[in-house]
Amino acid sequence: MSGASDSEAELNRRHAEKMAKHKAARAKILATKTEERGLLIVHTGTGKGKSTAAFGMVMRCLGHGMRVGIVQFIKGAWDTGERHVLARFPDLVTCRAMGEGFTWDTQDRARDIAAARAAWAEAKAMIGDPAYRLVLLDELNIVLRYDYIDIAEVVATLKAKPRDLHVVVTGRNAKPELIAIADLVTEMTLVKHPFRSGVKAQAGIEF
Repeated sequence: MSGASDSEAELNRRHAEKMAKHKAARAKILATKTEERGLLIVHTGTGKGKSTAAFGMVMRCLGHGMRVGIVQFIKGAWDTGERHVLARFPDLVTCRAMGEGFTWDTQDRARDIAAARAAWAEAKAMIGDPAYRLVLLDELNIVLRYDYIDIAEVVATLKAKPRDLHVVVTGRNAKPELIAIADLVTEMTLVKHPFRSGVKAQAGIEF
């Protein structure tokens, strides 16, 4: 038993030394990270979780008492759970559900373009409002993919955003021009999805 105890004590000692080195190296790296500013964040890819992750950041901001603006470019017609939650924080959250569903729902290109441009006008107003600390442009990538809004105008607006403002953009097929100017880009990768097995979109999971 003594030998086993000695061996365990030696493993614990080595582990402590290793973690101490990791901590010192980490502290050295963190000491060089001194800049604090608003970020342009893009969530894209074919996997689930792009909007969900963005709403997670919204919740964090609320926890810090920050004001948040949200424009939903596509899911305006959906009765989503997150909207019910955010409605309880009217002093901190402005949520504009401007879309009318996916393009195959409306089957009216002119109507889709009008909705997208109205949503973009709302988004620009939020970006220019100093009261907001984070603005979420949910599914903006979808309308950019269909060229309903001019990508050059979007890029120019986002590059000129207030320094302290965080902007989060979600949706598949993010344009290369948007990715190029972003500070943080995450691509959600689809590995497996229940829809392919006949499971429909469900409350609490998809909306």
